[in-house]
Amino acid sequence: MRTSGLAAGLTTAAICVAAMLFAGAAAAAADGKGKASGLGNASCLSCHGDKQKKVEVPGANGENRVLRAVNAGRFAESVHSDLECIACHREINDSTAPHRKTPGESRPDCAQCHLDIARILSTYKTAGERRGLRLVIENIEAYKTSFHARPSKDDPSTVNATCNACHDVHEFNVPPPGSPARDKWRLGVSDLCGTCHDAHVDEWSESVHGKAMKEKHDAGAANCADCHSAHRIGRPTSDAVKLAITANCGGCHEDAYKSYRATYHGQIATLGFANTAKCFDCHSSHDIQPSTNPDSRMYVDNRLDACRKCHSGKKDIPLATAGFVSFSAHGTTDDFARYPQIWIANKIMVNLLIGTFAFFWAHTLLWFYREFKERRRRGSSPQVRLDDPPEIPAAQRARRFQRFSPTWRVAHVLFALSLMLLTLTGISLFYPEAPWAKTLINLLGGPKRAGIIHRTNAVIFAGVFFWHLLYLGTRIARHWRTFKVFGPNSLIPGLQDLKDIVAMFKWFLGMAPRPQLDRWTYWEKFDYWAPFWGVTIIGVSGVMMWVPHITARYLPGWAFNVATIFHGEEAFLAVVFLFTVHFFNNHFRPDKFPLDIVMFTGSVTLEDLKREHPLQYQRLVESGELEKHLVDPPSAGAVAASKALGFALIVIGLTLLTLVAIGFFTNP
Repeated sequence: MRTSGLAAGLTTAAICVAAMLFAGAAAAAADGKGKASGLGNASCLSCHGDKQKKVEVPGANGENRVLRAVNAGRFAESVHSDLECIACHREINDSTAPHRKTPGESRPDCAQCHLDIARILSTYKTAGERRGLRLVIENIEAYKTSFHARPSKDDPSTVNATCNACHDVHEFNVPPPGSPARDKWRLGVSDLCGTCHDAHVDEWSESVHGKAMKEKHDAGAANCADCHSAHRIGRPTSDAVKLAITANCGGCHEDAYKSYRATYHGQIATLGFANTAKCFDCHSSHDIQPSTNPDSRMYVDNRLDACRKCHSGKKDIPLATAGFVSFSAHGTTDDFARYPQIWIANKIMVNLLIGTFAFFWAHTLLWFYREFKERRRRGSSPQVRLDDPPEIPAAQRARRFQRFSPTWRVAHVLFALSLMLLTLTGISLFYPEAPWAKTLINLLGGPKRAGIIHRTNAVIFAGVFFWHLLYLGTRIARHWRTFKVFGPNSLIPGLQDLKDIVAMFKWFLGMAPRPQLDRWTYWEKFDYWAPFWGVTIIGVSGVMMWVPHITARYLPGWAFNVATIFHGEEAFLAVVFLFTVHFFNNHFRPDKFPLDIVMFTGSVTLEDLKREHPLQYQRLVESGELEKHLVDPPSAGAVAASKALGFALIVIGLTLLTLVAIGFFTNP
């Protein structure tokens, strides 16, 4: 109903034009009959005024019906006061009773009348008139698609509700916003709806909203039109209407709606799917009560039953358990007093993100600067130092060094593909308001199918991880006598890695030559160990949300809020790090660009080994062990396939990174 006052936005000039138009039309219709002069408003009110006796006419069922009387005073104050009665009642052409009707003229049609006005005034250049007309036309178009405009079941010859049923065209006058009269008008809107929907309005009258209006006379409380809209009223059982009502709740409860949209339920609703909890599913619809009221669905003793309306144990939705009660559906990250666990979890992840990206992006930029500068200085030839490792014997130059076994390469591809599919199926929920989100989730078959794909790839990702642990355990068990926790062949970080970091930054800044690195560089060790942290955080939090009924059996509900933060932010860290820092370290550095295929072929040239891992090369030469690691070069077909796969993964990764960037900068 807030928008119904837009009709009153038509200026006096517009209504005068309309009055002249339709009065002229009526006069033309009556021309030659000698009756038009007797059809002024005073003449009409002499019979149809509220102070006259009732006027009855034959009804559609054969019985007489009473015509609505017109209050002359209220009509004079209405937006239609400048119109002659016959401007709308065009079928009337005489002042006798009963009236003789003009053949072919229909009964008054509010929508058509306003559309005719809009057509005439469309040539006017006055901005106010154009705005008013646009809004009126929008309301007309909305009404045409609404439930009210559909044929009535009781009488298919008419509609469920006409304009006059709600507005009373003889008295229609929406007061301007902010005026006392406007408040008084708003207080009566729901009573008007109650003339048809009495049961719902009676229920609403006892709610927190109804009592605010009825008992406290709070015009700002929610009435029927605030939730259901004024003109675009649809069946509440339809998905579109459910989502629209949920959004309308946010019109008043902005903070609660914002926090709701950050939850899984809200993300699904934002993507356009109604098969998830919405405001009225938890708080009820017409009989909403404060959560402190024992009759409220959200009262602590009733909350589990409310959750079980959806989490019912039927079909594939497990039964809600005790922890659901303490889930913070409106928890925020900026209120330590109310949500300390959420606040702490958010601070941990934000600082982790800032620290990781600050270090590695600075590392990347400085590395690019130094490597690009040195390549320009020396041309295409590698830099030669006096302390370089021994020269490569001619007999070995045609061979390759086996750096990664087939098992490692397969694991890498499975890791990469499953992670990319996890990203693809998860980013729509993480950024549901991004411009691409709805299209992507629909391409994936909706949230349910996307969830199945997501969890399937999570199992693959975790499977590779646990297989690797088993592989490591088996190797350590077999070679425990010679196994060394630290050393040049160990992936465990040590003091030398810290020294290499310092030396690398000195080289970045031109303060020292490029450091000599061994088999595993410090950034490779970070790449290796990061999944241990990431899989633990993402995996544990993901399993918690995958089986919420089990989680809530042993943990409080706020654990879901914390799990959501850890899961999403750690996934963001992994995706952005891999597709920026990892891609740069392995493919986009000037010495590597545009692609390094060692992880796909498994082998590198001895020149590359000598340049990238000089200490390892020197140690193998001095020990005489280099020869046993040499293999024949990959075939041309294997190289081509490796390049195709590598470029495909890079394109997919950069595409996903672009979607994440768009979502990050456009999502509220």
